[in-house]
Amino acid sequence: MMINMELIMAEIVRVADQLDEKEYPESVRLLREIAYTDDPEDLSPYSIAGSLADSDKPKTLPAVLLGLVQTLYETEIAEGNADAMNDLGAQYYEGGRGFRQDFSKAVYYYELAAKHGNRQAQENLGYCYYYGRDMEPDYEKAFHYFALGAFDGHLISLYKIGDMYLNGYYVEKNEREAFLIYMRCLETMTQEAEKYAAGPVYLRLGKMFQEGLGTEVNLKSALVCYQKAEAFLFDMVMDGSIMYRKSLEKAVLGQESVRKLLAEKLPEGTWVD
Repeated sequence: MMINMELIMAEIVRVADQLDEKEYPESVRLLREIAYTDDPEDLSPYSIAGSLADSDKPKTLPAVLLGLVQTLYETEIAEGNADAMNDLGAQYYEGGRGFRQDFSKAVYYYELAAKHGNRQAQENLGYCYYYGRDMEPDYEKAFHYFALGAFDGHLISLYKIGDMYLNGYYVEKNEREAFLIYMRCLETMTQEAEKYAAGPVYLRLGKMFQEGLGTEVNLKSALVCYQKAEAFLFDMVMDGSIMYRKSLEKAVLGQESVRKLLAEKLPEGTWVD
């Protein structure tokens, strides 16, 4: 089945005319650029959907624009685009920017994408099985999917395997192994991966340095890790990953806890400014 770009372009024009340009300037500009392009056949519904889903962050997408994004993804899914399957699943998983959180739909699209060999969808399924998103937790399946991602260089999959060693899920509990895996994540962290993996990894290391899990207690290292975690997690939440708000709170509370412990170690006496 061929994608009818003429119908899609007509829908893009309709949506652009309905949006408030002052409220959604990026979206309107993008839609108009697409509508008046000289080569509409060179555009893909998938690339348009991704661009629109990222526009005017962190505002919630209006219903008319949300409907267009869903239609564009579904158009590509009908053509067998595994990336579109995974991305639409991710929208339902996170439930941000107007998408209603629905783990059942997320798992449906992830499984569809995974069957098409999409590595990111396999990692996302690991999350669903690990946390029991609309199902009972299945740590064996979670480990299986995380391993596939880790072997392919996905740092989220790698640090989640660290979590499984830390908690003793499916594998034998081994705090030292977990610590080494988290450190390995930092060693192999790229600038691109920092955007989505650095915050969670630093948060975990902050706790391990604070409590002496898999390593010696080092309160100054714990504080530094919590501070870095806060910075990265703040950016993640502001960028729309609202499910990391609890992690952000933990990073802030971790700093407060460590500062109290460090203050107790200071020598007594009055100091001159």
